[in-house]
Amino acid sequence: MKLYRIMRTSWVFAVAVSAMIVLSCAGSAHARAWIDGISGISFTFTAGAGEVSTADGGAIHFWGYQSPGANPAEVPQYPGPTLILQQNVPVTITLTSELPYNQCTSIVFPGHAVATAGGDQDGLLTRETCPSGTLPSGGTAVTYTFTPTQPGTYTYYSGTQMELQVEMGLVGTIIVRPNYGADHAYNHPDTYFDHEYLFMLTSMDPAIHQLAEQGRFSEIDISARWPVYWFINGRTAPDDLAEPFVSYLPHQPYNITPRMTPGQKILVRIVGGDQDQHPLHLHGNHYYEIARDGRMLASSATSGPDLKRGRFTTLSVPGQTVDAIFEWTGEKLGWDIYGTGTGYEHTCNGISVSDPDPATAGYDPITYEYCPDHGKAIPVVLPEKQDLAFGGWWSGSPFMGDLGDLPPGEGGLNPYGGFFFMWHSHAEKELTNFDIFPGGMLSMMVVEPPGTPID
Repeated sequence: MKLYRIMRTSWVFAVAVSAMIVLSCAGSAHARAWIDGISGISFTFTAGAGEVSTADGGAIHFWGYQSPGANPAEVPQYPGPTLILQQNVPVTITLTSELPYNQCTSIVFPGHAVATAGGDQDGLLTRETCPSGTLPSGGTAVTYTFTPTQPGTYTYYSGTQMELQVEMGLVGTIIVRPNYGADHAYNHPDTYFDHEYLFMLTSMDPAIHQLAEQGRFSEIDISARWPVYWFINGRTAPDDLAEPFVSYLPHQPYNITPRMTPGQKILVRIVGGDQDQHPLHLHGNHYYEIARDGRMLASSATSGPDLKRGRFTTLSVPGQTVDAIFEWTGEKLGWDIYGTGTGYEHTCNGISVSDPDPATAGYDPITYEYCPDHGKAIPVVLPEKQDLAFGGWWSGSPFMGDLGDLPPGEGGLNPYGGFFFMWHSHAEKELTNFDIFPGGMLSMMVVEPPGTPID
């Protein structure tokens, strides 16, 4: 069984990344990357059950929210539909329960002042709905209404038996667009971004899910919870690299494949969606956390994120959201990322590689190359090809945008000559699928040269 898992994981990894590259080739130039979700002012949710797939060949019973139009498969999904809302525009969410074993459920919306109507009973923090026929009321839908007055990233999740129902999958993300513009995280110019990516971080203990599937709720001991699967946006690696809404993952529509070009700004929305802490590490550069829980890290209402925090790892905690801006330029690497010598002729702010003193301030406006490093040779002796082991992402060259010679059958996953970095949990066990590496909470981001489809 373990050998089978290793073989399947390796195969799926190649297939998933191939799908990502095919998708990248098909895109149009200057296409902004938006987070997948549903927009509007009125939403209908149904809580139901399904099966999530894991990249080692497993299937786990889960409970999730379903909303018309959120998922082409029209089934409960994990995590719940991402809601894309507009600041100061009221929204209404109507919830009914089709959970097995007549389980009641509800939703809480941290960060928002919520009014409720209908439902079967009041919970401690929210109002519940129960499946039809379980109460004298016959299973009445509950309606939640609120106005998102503050932009930012938020979570929503079940307010009924949270320790169990959140574990089972009743959790999702809310994004509130600011009035300043959809390409800003908040109402300040310093929160502009070129692309945005969601990192909803969750985990599962399949033993709990099996007991719930069998209705043996009295045997569930949450204090003994021991997760062995870790997810980004509802998928374990390498499935999270496949394109969104693939038919073979009907309950897991969302993916995570961050891409950018030098100098662009990526907004990373991090959501702690379960009961554990997860140290999310973004290789390639430090970045700045600009907000937590939908509030800018600002000293005043007009200062912008002047209290931003430089980080290379964010400890995501249960229920918390973090917004961060990541940027990559190659600054101070100490060598010219576009190469030197024959075949690498280019300029940086008009200065050629052959200039005896190429150092100049600033960045090139087209390539965003860091000009003080322009023309500097890479400070290593590059090995001969017979001395290399070729990975799938190796373009044949260490330089941005260059596609070097490769042996037959090697490479192929890096058609634009980009730089790849693993973005992942910094907890080693969370990089596995039931102890099989690679898996779990990891993805690959790529910095591609200007002019590629993501630019």
